[in-house]
Amino acid sequence: MELFNRRTALRGALAVAATPLAAGVASADVGATAFKEKWGPNPGVDGLKAFVGIEDDRSNSHPSATHIFAESDQYRFVMHKSDRDGSDRQRNEVRAIQKSGSRQDMKKGETWRFNYQMFMPTSLKGTTSFSHIFQIKHTAVASPVITVSLFRSGSAESIELRLFGAGQAKLGSTPLAPLRNKWIDVEIEVKVADGSGGRARFSLKDGPTTVVNATRSGIDMWLGGDQAHPKWGIYRSINDSAQLQDTYLLLRNMKAYRDE
Repeated sequence: MELFNRRTALRGALAVAATPLAAGVASADVGATAFKEKWGPNPGVDGLKAFVGIEDDRSNSHPSATHIFAESDQYRFVMHKSDRDGSDRQRNEVRAIQKSGSRQDMKKGETWRFNYQMFMPTSLKGTTSFSHIFQIKHTAVASPVITVSLFRSGSAESIELRLFGAGQAKLGSTPLAPLRNKWIDVEIEVKVADGSGGRARFSLKDGPTTVVNATRSGIDMWLGGDQAHPKWGIYRSINDSAQLQDTYLLLRNMKAYRDE
């Protein structure tokens, strides 16, 4: 019997059993007053219309299931072991943001900040190959600009931001295990500039405790195209098959700000 199908998706054991009971509060600190909110969807009202593209099982590998949901106060991304996006990977993601049907893209030279809360269950594992839960990408450019990824080295798992314009340099790596099964605050700030004009900052908070606060400047954050956009969800290789389980990712209190 399938874990999720279109009729029972919101009632399945995976969706119900591991959903946290208490709602926290996303960080309200958005830094300098020059930052202006450009996007802040209400999942129960805006639904998936908050995003430009919904990449839910693009290869139709699991047609009886729905994998991306807007619930009353959160977004849910479900991944099954059997799901495929091509022969060697899995992808259930949302792409780019929009407000009232108008895209909110990142233009060259702009600085953007993304704040949200994230819940990762025990079943969402780090892997020895790529396992991304956030990306910033350009149109018509294969490589992401940055990723937030879950990695494994031996028995140690970590979450980290990687900078593809700086040779996939790590920024703010920290152990993954203490951050599971609870809501954590995420803040990602990027100046999408060319050459050495780019900058990235990555922050993770576990309640009142800041576990990551890392910044790097002088890096290439504009890899081509005419705009950049965020992506959220689960996008991972199947190469480390021992770590793949039926799993999910929850996001809430999502906000995007632009430095004006």
